[in-house]
Amino acid sequence: MEPIPLVHASLGERELSAVAEVFASGWPAGQGPKGKALEAQLAQKYQVADAVAVSNCGAALHLALMALGVKPGDEVIVADYTFPAPAHAVRYLGAVPVFADVRADTGTVDPRAVADLVGPRTAGVIAVDTVGMPADYAPLQAIADRHGLFLVEDAACAVGATYRGREAGALAEVACLSFHGRKGATSGEGGALLATDPAVAQDARLRSSFGIGSIFDMGKVVGLPIPEFTEIGYNFKLSDIAAAILQVQIGRIGELLARRNAVAAQYAELLADEELLTLPHVPEDRTHAWQSYMVTLDSSVDRAAVAADLRAQGIGCGHGTWATHVQPVFKSGHACPVSADLFRRNLAIPMHAELSVSQVERVVDALRDSLRAHSTSTRVLGGAA
Repeated sequence: MEPIPLVHASLGERELSAVAEVFASGWPAGQGPKGKALEAQLAQKYQVADAVAVSNCGAALHLALMALGVKPGDEVIVADYTFPAPAHAVRYLGAVPVFADVRADTGTVDPRAVADLVGPRTAGVIAVDTVGMPADYAPLQAIADRHGLFLVEDAACAVGATYRGREAGALAEVACLSFHGRKGATSGEGGALLATDPAVAQDARLRSSFGIGSIFDMGKVVGLPIPEFTEIGYNFKLSDIAAAILQVQIGRIGELLARRNAVAAQYAELLADEELLTLPHVPEDRTHAWQSYMVTLDSSVDRAAVAADLRAQGIGCGHGTWATHVQPVFKSGHACPVSADLFRRNLAIPMHAELSVSQVERVVDALRDSLRAHSTSTRVLGGAA
């Protein structure tokens, strides 16, 4: 049967046309006219002081922490249940990631866990919009304000989501976006830093280009400008090819999110009575971007066996995301039991804007059969008999 991939990028003729324009312009590298236009588009969309287009969300997090003054030995509280990019960014600067447990219903960082972890060396908090679900920013901002901490929103998965009517990406003083191939808007790879303080964005933009700024801009100056390297920087620029693709994709967010919402609604309807899993919970004060659709399997289910069944039928699936505190590079004595439990029991099933109604039905049928085949629940086994 035709494979049903876990993820699929919605790229087409409009994106190809935008790339052709870049080829014709003669400037495919970073921080050129398309990159500047994308940054202006993002700043306007998210109503922030400035936006910096970069190579990926990990780079944006790294630049954000540098601009916010994180130093070796500082502690930064990070959401535990996520791709570990926030903890990596903290470690890059010689600081210490302190892992905060998450809510069992949403998988987003628990503000109560954050409050309990604030100490004398705490510099700030990185909240994560877990697989497209915005975190609880009102209580998190209150904690940050009370203790004089920065708050960074890792909105890598949440383009198009909202919290109390505000867009994910505009929920903290600094936000970081991802445009990886599985996101709601994509250029294959890419990211952006959004800042309410223009000084933060200025610092990030300079450091993203080896500390010397835009070569494209320098090329327009009459004479021979010779930049000086006054800061250690990085090559985190986003190419104008990717920026051109993203200009189209940002304009398509509403269309693509509507398709993902339809897929999520179909899953919710077809799996509503399934006793061997729990569906994603979306609180009334927010909307989900559906980067991923994760179900939480009953503890009686052998997740690995279910995944093997689905993949054998050409249906993509995955474990979801990570409990960062149990990864070997970050392992410490601090426990995050809710995150660890979700890491063991969550299963990601196909979610993207190109899924058809019949494909979703096929996924659900295969999933139901496999759950029953690989559950030790006596209640289910008895019912089947």
